[in-house]
Amino acid sequence: MKIQALNCPNCGAAVVDESVKCEHCRSRLKTMSCVSCFETIFEGSKFCPLCGAKAIDAEISSDKKIGNCPRCKKALKSVTINEISLSECEKCEGVWSDIETFETICANRENQSAVLKKFDEILKNPSYERVQYVPCPECSELMNRNNFAKVSGVIIDSCKKHGVWFDANELPAIIEFIRKGGMEYSRQKEMANLEAERKRLRAEQFKSSVDRFKSETGSKYPTSNTSLAIKEFIDFLFK
Repeated sequence: MKIQALNCPNCGAAVVDESVKCEHCRSRLKTMSCVSCFETIFEGSKFCPLCGAKAIDAEISSDKKIGNCPRCKKALKSVTINEISLSECEKCEGVWSDIETFETICANRENQSAVLKKFDEILKNPSYERVQYVPCPECSELMNRNNFAKVSGVIIDSCKKHGVWFDANELPAIIEFIRKGGMEYSRQKEMANLEAERKRLRAEQFKSSVDRFKSETGSKYPTSNTSLAIKEFIDFLFK
């Protein structure tokens, strides 16, 4: 593949067309084709540096602003990966996904592979300020923080109405967790916890019933005649 020297549309520094980030201003770089000479240029360029034609499509295909990054307060921009629409912050490399899109990623291995490949290319030196709670990019309400699937170890910020915010590397980490069988492990652990809770509640209810039986009947629940004691207790429960 031919590698060309182009200029960053943000700072003007020389970079090659296969770069995904400018080494000088750290801007995210995405390529498109010039409508005149069909050579590769960077999105955001006003003119093709090779033939001088106005990059009309650069404005048409510019990223749609959907809100601000909850950490850096910079405008989020849309990114499409294998027909999956996400919104990202070019500064801290965080990602915003609506609930339906996140469910689609979790359920489809092809989508997972595409997202992993994309983020492997762009997540080089993620940096962001750790904040306990951050606002939803859409409604500005503070989001909840949860350990994804309760056992993944990946703490994500979520808005029940609008979507999920992933700090840099969190979405790839969740995908790896899912692909290694993490959801099945989480389900089994949840079932075990529910069964343990049911046993605890049954034991508490039984003890409460025995105490009430002793209190109301004066019976000491004699062990010398176990069958009779059980019958008396059952009769008491169903009075």
